[in-house]
Amino acid sequence: MSYLKSFPLLLSALCLNLGYINPIMAQSVDSSASLDRFNPNPNPLQFPTKPKEVEIEQTQSISLEEAIEIALKNNKDLQAARIELQKAEDGLRASQGAELPTVDGQLEFNQGGQDTSPQGGDVFRHQTRFLGGLEVGYDLYSGGRRSASIERSRREIYFNKLDVERISEETRFNVTNSYYELQNRDAQVAIAQAAIEDFSQTLRDAQLLEQAGLGTRFDVLQAEVDLANANQALTVAISNQRNARRTLAEVLSIGQNVELTAADEITEKGVWQYTLEDSIVMAFKNRAELQQLLVRREINAQNREIALSETRPQVGLFAGYNFTGTAADTLNNTGFANGYNVGARLRWRFYDGGTARARGDQETRNIEIDETNFADQRNKIRLQVETAYNTMIANKENIGSTEKAVTTATESLRLARLRFQAGVGTQTDVINAQRSLTEARGNFLQAIIGYNQSLNELQRAVSNLPDGNLFQVR
Repeated sequence: MSYLKSFPLLLSALCLNLGYINPIMAQSVDSSASLDRFNPNPNPLQFPTKPKEVEIEQTQSISLEEAIEIALKNNKDLQAARIELQKAEDGLRASQGAELPTVDGQLEFNQGGQDTSPQGGDVFRHQTRFLGGLEVGYDLYSGGRRSASIERSRREIYFNKLDVERISEETRFNVTNSYYELQNRDAQVAIAQAAIEDFSQTLRDAQLLEQAGLGTRFDVLQAEVDLANANQALTVAISNQRNARRTLAEVLSIGQNVELTAADEITEKGVWQYTLEDSIVMAFKNRAELQQLLVRREINAQNREIALSETRPQVGLFAGYNFTGTAADTLNNTGFANGYNVGARLRWRFYDGGTARARGDQETRNIEIDETNFADQRNKIRLQVETAYNTMIANKENIGSTEKAVTTATESLRLARLRFQAGVGTQTDVINAQRSLTEARGNFLQAIIGYNQSLNELQRAVSNLPDGNLFQVR
């Protein structure tokens, strides 16, 4: 079995010997159970006020797939983006309402009186009057405002769909990166514990040689110092591990009383099958950020049409019915006076002081800004792809060399310890071999974690891989 496959098992065995359960090999508890237990309080304004409310009540081991599923459900930015999408859909319905006619009704009731005495006395005639009307109107031509408003609303819906896609991809990337970091911290704890076991063995050997008169007190003291330093390194590693767990919990936005550990083993998470050039082209085609800038440009073009429509002719049709009468007409059964009117109305603002033209020019400048931002974003995306690709290739090559280094350092430590126990080697040789082994283990781990992280960065840079579904709203 290659060291790449046996390394997680070795770490697990070392940790079990020391009475520590290695989270890297921990199995997911009740993995078939619902993930709803990780959901935060449904009240977004709730915050704990008592220590009991933030006390960790359960530690749950989850896989990377489970972590992504939880994050896509709980992420607040993604929830807000979905609400914005619904808002944009409401805006489209409002814009489409301009394609239908309007119906307005009016009813007026008033009480009045006038002096009817020829001599100007106090004889008043009181009268109750009713007036009403109904008008149907339709904007036959609005100077392009109506069609531009509807198209702008459609573009805004597409923009928000792309935003949901972008935030979904970003959430997936952040969760994966945090999960790999937690795996890294878990393994650093295991490596530190393995180093303590090695230094403890060296201390025991030095003490036995001193008792046999073959060693010195200096060798024992040096071994004690190295063991103390190893314990200090373990303390720091455990602290970093706890911080990584809380970071993952924050990214997943889970409840206050849950702590998460990584259930997946540290292994290579796939192989990138595309060349650098293919990866760059796929990123240009797939990245939601580039598409959003193009859509924003189209939205600003429609805004320009809406602004310029203010100085274009407006043509409307109307048909109305109206009536008027008094209370006396009702009592005398003479009925109300009524009538109708049908016609067309033309409105044309020939001059508005240059306001419409200036606002149109503003939108033209916004279009130019969008084009500039597109070019800038395109260059940034290419740099992201190239950086992630080159880092991935380097880490891939380092996995093989660091695996061989671990095997060599393990054998070197075994021989150095045998020589020291036989009295033909020095403790310095053993200590140097131990340090080399610890460093080799760390380098091997960093090569695997680094490869997975750079692969994750490359998948994010190219966006929708590996599923290949472009702009799918989740």
